[in-house]
Amino acid sequence: MRETTTGKGAGRPRSAEKDEAILRAALELLASHGYTRMSLSQVAAAAQVSKSTIHLRWRTKADLVTAALEAMRMVDAPPASGDTRADLVAILRDFAATVERVRGMALIGTCLAEEAHTPDLLALLRERTVLPRRALLRRVLERARDRGEIRDGADLEAAVSALLGPFYADYMAGRGGRPGWAEQAVDLTLAGLRPTGA
Repeated sequence: MRETTTGKGAGRPRSAEKDEAILRAALELLASHGYTRMSLSQVAAAAQVSKSTIHLRWRTKADLVTAALEAMRMVDAPPASGDTRADLVAILRDFAATVERVRGMALIGTCLAEEAHTPDLLALLRERTVLPRRALLRRVLERARDRGEIRDGADLEAAVSALLGPFYADYMAGRGGRPGWAEQAVDLTLAGLRPTGA
C-alpha cells in the first residue's frame, strides 16, 4: 500500500477503512445519481472524509468511479470449479448483477457520449472492468481448450464477445433481465466451439 502525506508531517499508511468508505459511497452515488450528476463533494460527505482525502487517492472522478467498479468486480461469483459451463455462467451472472447494481448501462452510455471530452473515463473503464472481465472468460475457455473440450484454433476473443453480447443486445431490445440468458449464451457459444465430430 502506498504512503500518503498528510499535512506537514511524515507520510503514513493509507487507511483501508477510509478507502472502503469512499469506494462504497462512490458506488452508491453512481447508482442513485448517475455519473454526470454525482460529485466528489457528495462522495466526501457520504464517506465522512474531506475532499482532499479523496484527491490523495484518486486524481479525478473518472479515476474514483472506475476504481470503485474494479473493487466490486467478481465479489459474489464463486471460485472456478473446473466445470466450463458452470464457470462461464457464474461469471456472466456476476457481470449482469454488477451492471444492474450500478446502473451500468447508463454509465456505459455516458462513457461513450463523453469519449471526445473525457477520454480517460472510457479508457479507465476498459482497463479496470471490461478487459479484466474478458480475460476471466478467456481463461475459462483456454482451460477448456487444454482439456479438449474446445477445438484448437478456435477464436477465443470472438467467443468472449459472443458470451457477453446477448446482455447488451437484450437490454437494447427491451428484453434485459430475462431468466436463463446466461445459460443460453454459454450453450450457444460452446456449441460453436466443440471439436469437429464431437
